[in-house]
Amino acid sequence: MSELTPEFAGEMATIALGHVAREYPYALVHVVNDAGDVALPRVYHPIFYGSFDWHSCVHGHWLLARVLRLYPHLSECAAIRAHFDRSLTGDKVAGELAYLDLPSSAGFERPYGWAWLLKLAAELRGHGDMQGQAWEGAFRPLADAIARRFKAFLPKADYPVRAGVHSNTAFALTLAHDYASAALDGALIELISLKAQTWYGGDADCQAWEPSGDEFLSPSLMEAELMRRVLAPGGFRAWFKRFLPRAGQGEPATLFAPVRVSDRSDGKIAHLDGLNLSRAWCWRGIAGALDNDDPLKERAAEAAHRHLGAGLPNICGHYMGEHWLASFALLALDAGRPPATPGI
Repeated sequence: MSELTPEFAGEMATIALGHVAREYPYALVHVVNDAGDVALPRVYHPIFYGSFDWHSCVHGHWLLARVLRLYPHLSECAAIRAHFDRSLTGDKVAGELAYLDLPSSAGFERPYGWAWLLKLAAELRGHGDMQGQAWEGAFRPLADAIARRFKAFLPKADYPVRAGVHSNTAFALTLAHDYASAALDGALIELISLKAQTWYGGDADCQAWEPSGDEFLSPSLMEAELMRRVLAPGGFRAWFKRFLPRAGQGEPATLFAPVRVSDRSDGKIAHLDGLNLSRAWCWRGIAGALDNDDPLKERAAEAAHRHLGAGLPNICGHYMGEHWLASFALLALDAGRPPATPGI
């Protein structure tokens, strides 16, 4: 499969509906401030208490919102709407905000969870019916709070994080840029563009020393996917030729070959299924930005297809992957469509 179909969108929605409200197991990341500061996840996180951890629950909700907007007549959509009616309410948003406002939560989920929350907020902006507008209106204070956090954090972040896991700054700025474009937040767009070019604009002849053993993002391709957003088309193509000058010849070869996943019951090793899917997402975006006569264009599309083939069969079957992989599958299959309707 290389294109998103209604049938597969419904299957992914079913997977997400099976875990966004599943409370256990849950990896709670919480600073205990005193002996009484211990509670169940849903007390701290009245919306995002499922899916094994906070950020996975956030992007599980993004998947549901995206499927609902793309295919509103699927049989699964009634359950999505009912879940959003229960979850995306003013009082529950206030509960999430209260946790973020704790002094010990200043760095909570920075930057990965922040980025996914903005991606969800961008998608909710595209739901134009009255029900969708109610969800987006209730959710907007949470998006505003995270956007402010990005604006406060990025000016003091002197260096990027290039690891292929949650701390990766290129991934965070990519999703935050999608939100800023949808929200018409010019200040955030300008800040992201400046930081991206400061961090990555001079990069050249990337050696692509990857994968590492538990990555779910390609540090190399994720950087390119961000630069594709912040540069004009011609500027991106010129930058990319400097960044991966031998990509048209299939080098570095590691970027073109799917990775092996030896044990999907191991949560860290299972990250590599996500690497195959996120590489497919990046390669599809890069291919679409290249000139038609560029020898890399077809090679990039083929690499995306191979990585999809390696990743898609494994999005369910074991909870260590099932609680998050479908979101990355949807990113890859949905590549090329606008993330939301700006300004709605």
